[in-house]
Order: sequence, then structure tokens, then C-alpha cells
Amino acid sequence: MSATTPAGRLYGVGLGPGDPSLMTVRAVEVITGADVVAYHSARHGRSIARSIAARHLREDHIEERLIYPVTVEITDHPGGYQGAMDEFYEEASARLAAHLDAGRSVAILAAGDPLFYGSYMHMHKRLAHLYPTEVIPGVTSVSAASARLGTPLCEAEEVLTVLPGTLPEEELTARLASTDAAVVMKLGRTFPKVRSALERSGRLDEARYVERATMEGERTGALADVDPESVPYFSVAVLPSRVDAAPAPREQGEVVVVGTGPAGPLWLTPETRGALAAADDLVGYTTYLERVPHRPGQERHGSDNKVEAERAEFALDLARRGRRVAVVSGGDPGVFAMATAVLEAAAQDAYAEVPVRVLPGVTAANAAAARAGAPLGHDYATVSLSDRLKPWEVIAERLRAAARADLVLALYNPGSRSRTWQVGKARELLLEFRAPDTPVVLARDVGGEGERVRIVRLAELDPADVDMRTILLVGSSQTRTVRRGTGEEIVWTPRRYPED
Repeated sequence: MSATTPAGRLYGVGLGPGDPSLMTVRAVEVITGADVVAYHSARHGRSIARSIAARHLREDHIEERLIYPVTVEITDHPGGYQGAMDEFYEEASARLAAHLDAGRSVAILAAGDPLFYGSYMHMHKRLAHLYPTEVIPGVTSVSAASARLGTPLCEAEEVLTVLPGTLPEEELTARLASTDAAVVMKLGRTFPKVRSALERSGRLDEARYVERATMEGERTGALADVDPESVPYFSVAVLPSRVDAAPAPREQGEVVVVGTGPAGPLWLTPETRGALAAADDLVGYTTYLERVPHRPGQERHGSDNKVEAERAEFALDLARRGRRVAVVSGGDPGVFAMATAVLEAAAQDAYAEVPVRVLPGVTAANAAAARAGAPLGHDYATVSLSDRLKPWEVIAERLRAAARADLVLALYNPGSRSRTWQVGKARELLLEFRAPDTPVVLARDVGGEGERVRIVRLAELDPADVDMRTILLVGSSQTRTVRRGTGEEIVWTPRRYPED
């Protein structure tokens, strides 16, 4: 660019999903006024972007066809596929820069939206900081697919997840299980994997298929009915809004026992999120139900924390009537929680045919340990100090056995308003086997607003600091603490145990 020639202007022009009538007025203005029109194409030379904008091209337009060196085929480029593409983008951006340096305006055509899974963004990253640039948004294939299906995509507080079908199947499965609505892009060769992920996540019956939305050859339908051999790249899988969706017909209900972790949504696994979203009914202790977002059409059945057996039978009765029930527990449902109560009830002949699944969750001991460092890094035992369901003599003997074995201890249910002496008794007992300076992690409300995690010494453990929202982690003879440069004290138990 000479000193007297002002730089040209770069435009990233979104053309919409395919129907030329869905181009924006601004997109048409820019194309018709540009000096240079650039577009990407495969080696065959045909460009979908050019075909969409064709009626607006002038005879005197300078056209720059940016031909990909590879698409899905193998390349002998020394840098492999990525090396070949990086070299292409550099060469293409240099060609366009020459026009911009000469003062010409350059419109790069992009199907859909320029910055949404589009090729334009590779030019944008290389040129936009060097030249005046404007990006003209376009209607995406996501919006086009939703419109052609005539079904709401997401509503109210639903979450929409957009996924590339090129992700690994396990990742697709996890994300599909945990979201409300979803669109999976880039099908084609990835279709069998995407279909499998939808099936594994329990979402296949909901999934819809849209091919070439708004373009010639458009096709829509149930994704489960689509022949994998017939799927082109320009197609998407859609999981539409669940609000007001008719429940899928099923002959039998089921009970899924899930754990919410020690606190809120950050501790939920994708599988648990999916089970909670798919349930017709939520059953659980009211405090735990409050951690789960409300969903239209879903019924909640809250109860007191002391009626586990009744709650389990109620859930199984709902499932026997064809309902899909999620029994909501705190932490991990299999650790001093609802899974045992549900399975015990399900062992009765009356519920023998009701399917029951247990999904793991983050238990309080693991959450507290992570906050403090790694106190559970070696062998450890988990004991509940509650004597509501077993005699204190049994608890005391188990504490002695674990202490003699030099195991780290995770002590659940250490105290409550009605149980105030157990922590003191446990401390006295453990001091018979452990040094007074043994580190103890005192963790309250981990993950919650009132979280407080401290490291104290066993001899200094004060029962008054313990309530029903607290868990204790008592170190072994090998457990170590250190105060780091930040002033934070951390605790860990080495994985190696000294030889005799």
C-alpha cells in the first residue's frame, strides 16, 4: 500500500442458511458495492456461498476463489492436514491483503454467519487487525433448522448447547445427556457416532433431523429413521425444547437414584443432569430438591429427612405406574444416602419388576479432601458417627479398628442438634492411637455459601465447631501438613507407606 492510497475495507458477509431471500439488506448492500468478492470452495470449484449471492454479483466484480487444498482426503503435506490448511490460509489472506493494500474493498462470502463455524474467521484473524473491518451477521443453520421444524428450540430457562459432530462420542454423550436443547452440526461422516451418542444419552427419541435447511433438497424428520449413508455434511441433529413436549410413550417407568454432590450445580455430573432433566417426578428431602432447577411439567415430592423408607416406596410406586422418577440425594447416593433405602425397598416382591439405577455423585469426603489438599491420598475408612441406626458401641469398635490399622478416617454425620457428645467421645478414643498433633480437616458446607474449611489438631478439635453440615477427615500417622508461600495450609497423606 502506497503512502497516498488508503486501505480498502474488509467485509465478512453472512449469507444465511442457503435461501438467497434470507440474506440481510446489509449483506446485499455490501456485496453489490464491493470491488472484490471472495469465497471458499473445494477443488471442484463450486461454491455454495457464491451460489447464494449469485444474483448480486456484477460483471466487473473481481472474484477471488479460495480453493481448499484438502477437505477430508489424505495430504502429503509435511505438516499434515493442519499444516496444509495453515499454509492455505496464509496464502489466501496474502492475496486478499494485496487487494486491500491497493485500496479495494473485499467482501468475503460466508454461508450462515461469518463467525459461527465458518471459514471466514480464518481470514478475519489474519486481516481484521490490519484493515478497517465490518462483519455482517447472517441467519445460522441452527435458526433455519428450528424454523423448518416448526418447533421451539429453547424456551424460558432452558439451555441450548451447540456441538460439532466431530467431538469424541463420549464427549457428545455427556453433553447431550446434560443439556436441555441441542443442535449437533457437521454430520455427514460423523452421523453414526452422533446417533450412537443420542441413543446412549437417552435422547434419540427426541432427536430431529434437518438436511439442507431452506435449500433445494431440504429434508426433515425423526433422526432415528434416517439412513446413515444418505446424510450429507450440510445437515444437523436437533433436540428441541422440552417445554410442553408430550412425554415419550413407555410401557414401564423407572427409578434413578442421583446425588447432587455436596452443594449446587457445579458438583453435578452430566449423567445426573440428564437424569434430572428427563424425570417426570423428583422425590427427595426438600433441602436437596431445592438444589434442582424447576422444569415445566415436572412434579416434585418433597419430604422430611427422616422418612427414607417411605420416600423410597413412594418413588417405586410412581415408577410402577409408568412414571420416570429421580430420587434426589445429597452427595453420592450410595454413601450414607438414599440408594440403600431404595434398593432395600426394591428387593420386595411388589417392586421386583421396577428398573432401578444408581448414578454416582461427589461425596462429602472427596469434596472436603479436595478443598484441603489430598488427605485421602492413601488408604482410608469411612464411618458415620450417627447412632440413630446403629449402637454407639459398634461405632466405637470400628473407630478403634481403623485407628489401630492407621487408616485416615472420614467421619460423616459427626453431630447435630440432638447429638452433641459423639465428636468428643470419638476424639478421646482416637487420641489413644493418634498423636495429639494429628491433622484434622474440619469442613463445613463445602461448595455452599457458608463453606468453611480449616485444619486443626486432633487434641484441639472442639465439638462446638461441628454440626450436621460438617465432615471430619482425621489424618493417619503419615499425614502431613505444610504452610505454603501464600499462607495457606494444605494437608496430604503420602501414597508410600514406610516399611517396617
